[in-house]
Amino acid sequence: MSIRVVVAGDHQLVLEAFAETLNGVDGLEVVGLATSCDAVLPAVERHRPTVLLLGESTMAGKALRTATDVRSHHPKCGVALMVGAATPSVVDRAVAAGALGVVPKNARLPQLVTTLMGVAGGCLTVDPSLLRPVTVGETMLSVREVDVLRLTAGGATVKEIAGELYLAAGTVRNLTSAAIKKLGGRNRFDAARIAGEHGLL
Repeated sequence: MSIRVVVAGDHQLVLEAFAETLNGVDGLEVVGLATSCDAVLPAVERHRPTVLLLGESTMAGKALRTATDVRSHHPKCGVALMVGAATPSVVDRAVAAGALGVVPKNARLPQLVTTLMGVAGGCLTVDPSLLRPVTVGETMLSVREVDVLRLTAGGATVKEIAGELYLAAGTVRNLTSAAIKKLGGRNRFDAARIAGEHGLL
C-alpha cells in the first residue's frame, strides 16, 4: 500500500513539482496540496494522508502551529517538516510541535524519501546529531521519554500513549521505566510531576 502524502507550502508551482517528483517514487503517492494555513487541515481531513510534508516557511511562519493542530485532530497523520536549516533548536521546536521528521531544504531526494517513510512508520526520523537530550540536573531524558511523560501528565493510559506515539505498549513501558529511574519518581505519574516541575513538559 502506498504512503499517502499531502504537501503544504507557499507556492503552487513548487508544490506541483514536488508532487510530480514524489509520485515517481515507488511506495509514495501525493494525494493533495495546500498553499495556505486555512487549507492544510481541510486537505488532511479530505485526503486522510499517512504523512503531511510541511514547509517551515509555510503560511507566514505558522507551520509549527499547523503541525500541532494536525497532530491534535488527526494523530494517525505523521508530520514531516522541511526547514531551511536543520539545527538542534529548530529540531527541538519541530519535535515539540509534534513533527516526527525534519529534513533540510537542501537535502537530496533519497533523504526526503527516507524521512517520509520513517514518519509514515511512526518513527522519529531526524539526524541523531541534532537531537539534544533534555536535562534535569545531571539526568538526561530522551525526546521519546519526554513525549511519554507529557502524555502521562495528561492522564493517558499506556495503551493510549502507545497509540498516540505509534509505539508498542511494551516500548512505552520501557520508556516509562527509564524515565522513572532517571527522575527518581515513585511511579509514572510521579515522574511526570517531577518533569513538569522542571519545565520539561
